[in-house]
Amino acid sequence: MRFRDRSDAGRRLGDALVGKVDGAAVVLALPRGGVPVAAEVAESLGLPLDVIVVRKLGVPSHPEYAMGAIGELDVRVLDGDVIRATGVSDEQLARVEAAERAELERRARRYRGDRPALPLVGRTAVLVDDGMATGSTALAASQVARMLGASKVILAVPAAAEQAVAELRRVVDEVVCVQIPPDFRAVGQWYDDFSQTTDDEVEQILERFGGSRVPPTSAAGFRHLEVGILDGDVTVGGRLTLPDHSRGVVLFAHGSGSSRHSPRNQAVAEVLNRAGFATLLFDLLTADEALERANVFDIGLLARRLLAGARWIAAQPETSQLHIGYFGASTGAAAALRAAAESDIRIDAVVSRGGRPDLAGERLASVTSPTLLIVGAEDHQVLDLNRAAAAQLRCEHRVTVVPGAGHLFEEPGTLEFAASLAKDWFVQHLVGADTVRSST
Repeated sequence: MRFRDRSDAGRRLGDALVGKVDGAAVVLALPRGGVPVAAEVAESLGLPLDVIVVRKLGVPSHPEYAMGAIGELDVRVLDGDVIRATGVSDEQLARVEAAERAELERRARRYRGDRPALPLVGRTAVLVDDGMATGSTALAASQVARMLGASKVILAVPAAAEQAVAELRRVVDEVVCVQIPPDFRAVGQWYDDFSQTTDDEVEQILERFGGSRVPPTSAAGFRHLEVGILDGDVTVGGRLTLPDHSRGVVLFAHGSGSSRHSPRNQAVAEVLNRAGFATLLFDLLTADEALERANVFDIGLLARRLLAGARWIAAQPETSQLHIGYFGASTGAAAALRAAAESDIRIDAVVSRGGRPDLAGERLASVTSPTLLIVGAEDHQVLDLNRAAAAQLRCEHRVTVVPGAGHLFEEPGTLEFAASLAKDWFVQHLVGADTVRSST
């Protein structure tokens, strides 16, 4: 099957996507050739259109042969096998990447101008190109979409190489392709008209869709969004709740199991939401990682995931100006303190409930975020460990003991009391913060 041109390919691709996306999805074209294809997809499905700008990194001696790709938000994907096989040096790679990064930034400025990118938080991103030979640029685009908060990523192309499809199916939620021919050699061979798409054509198409708006997903007073947080090649799931007028944002760190599915975390988050705080409850470990008990005590890994969450929050338009706090339980408390100590993003407060801050070790002395340690009076061993950890803190801190509470705060009224303590601490240090979070 051949396509007359990119518009014909886009219409057929739109037909293949019927029933696979909801009305809150966003179509994201990979410029330039993917834009006319994506325009037909967006038109047929009634969805908004935007772009994710990516660039192939071509082997210097054979520029059409991809050795990787780059994307917005400093995304970089390399094919080590191709680099080794072609003998590309670090210096050659750096030169190619610098040139392509300059072109990427030029295109992003030209295509968007002052127009903000469409929000992806909690939505399905439908990535569209005119075809896929190696999959490098599609892989880079999928990472950008995840970093921008897409909860689901669908890659949609008219034609693709079988091996590229197999590779991408491992990293995106779904690949939709009109045809996967066994004799695929190049994208252009499947088009009667494969003339180059110009910058002017891209601008005209985007201008035509300039009035597109993403449908809201909000309930009155709050929006609940399912998101994905990217850490390297691992994506962990989360739930972001945004009050109408957020006073700050609190990230939950739960070492064992899932933060977002923990009923205790949900109960505390609800108290914070009612007080006007946005909350992000996300899993510091994937389902497979959580099966390995040692990962629950890998404070470095947990802290790195929490840092990825904080960077993600700082990159989102709706939360970038909010002061950030951490709420940790179990080994997540140590991860919160270590992440606060090592963060390149200002963390204005940390709260631990029944946690193990002692596992943060020597990093405790480096914490500058005001820290509240909440411990049950009947949780004797953990109480001792919290007091020992507090003795190592050099920041503003407090140990508050909840009468009658055990380790899990299951006793009547104890969890509510702990949530109220946390709320007051965040009100004091997030809402009352008189410094700009980005200043450090």
